[in-house]
Amino acid sequence: MSDPGFWDRPNEARGKIQKLKASRGQIVRWEQLRRSCDDLETMIELAGEVADPAAGAESDQIAGALERDLYRFELTSFFQGELDSHDAVLSIHPGAGGTDSQDWAEMLLRMYLRWAEANDFKASLLDYQEAEEAGIKDATIEIQGDYAFGYVQAESGVHRLVRISPFDAARRRHTSFASVFVLPQVDELTDVEIRDEDLRVDTFRASGAGGQHVNKTDSAVRITHLATGIVVQSQAERSQHRNRDHAMRILKARLYHHYREEERKRLDHLEDGKKEIAFGSQIRSYVFYPYTLVKDHRTDQETSDVQAVMDGQLNPFIDAWLRSSSRPRSRGERSEAKS
Repeated sequence: MSDPGFWDRPNEARGKIQKLKASRGQIVRWEQLRRSCDDLETMIELAGEVADPAAGAESDQIAGALERDLYRFELTSFFQGELDSHDAVLSIHPGAGGTDSQDWAEMLLRMYLRWAEANDFKASLLDYQEAEEAGIKDATIEIQGDYAFGYVQAESGVHRLVRISPFDAARRRHTSFASVFVLPQVDELTDVEIRDEDLRVDTFRASGAGGQHVNKTDSAVRITHLATGIVVQSQAERSQHRNRDHAMRILKARLYHHYREEERKRLDHLEDGKKEIAFGSQIRSYVFYPYTLVKDHRTDQETSDVQAVMDGQLNPFIDAWLRSSSRPRSRGERSEAKS
């Protein structure tokens, strides 16, 4: 960065800074793990010398924390994509199933918010559209933290729910679907050029919950990118300015994805696993009745503890997907696998 011409190519400079930041983060984590190992060794020696139950209990506590930290550090070795270290934008859309699917979409939103909290990620609501009877029509959250996109991209696809419908007076079994779409946050990537003349910005009155101020002012923002037809909106905030900022961040992520896909199609280098994350391709089933089971159809990872999964315990599924040979790979990973 001390090179006089470093900032002459801003795109390249920002890319190098992002990689440097990720590398420094890995070094910091490694140093923390090394210190934890030293602390554990000291505590074990102390416990053996004084035969103190308290020292033994503290050793067990340090060992448990070290095991969790080593698990997460190991998973970062699977992150080879150029954007895996970025924050993520996660959108949830109800599919077939009417009110049940809208309720299911809201259940998934709660699940991801719980997962983010349990794993020290910051989750911010960018857009939330409440449905008329129950659930949501749409929701978008931003997940911030180390390798957020690397982890959360495992959730892209269609999620299927089987349960006794609480909206059916006859108490019949219903099957509902909701799609989850995950994109990397690309605010710092300046190669996504958005010109004002390419945008149509509409403001409207926010609907649903949010208080009197939200519902009585034109605070919601909808942005249409005229060249591609991509439409995004945000109504999560009371401020029109903040909703516009949120909508622009979603638009940048979607445009980045759009242009990358166009380039891949032209070069005929589509990702190997692209079919897996397309809408209509079911990746996971959640069965509440007549038995309890959550099963990922890509990895065969499963559990009967449905409630734990709905409370955010997704790490076994994310872990299995990261280790799976069926997940989409970066070009570098595929080259290494062939050699």
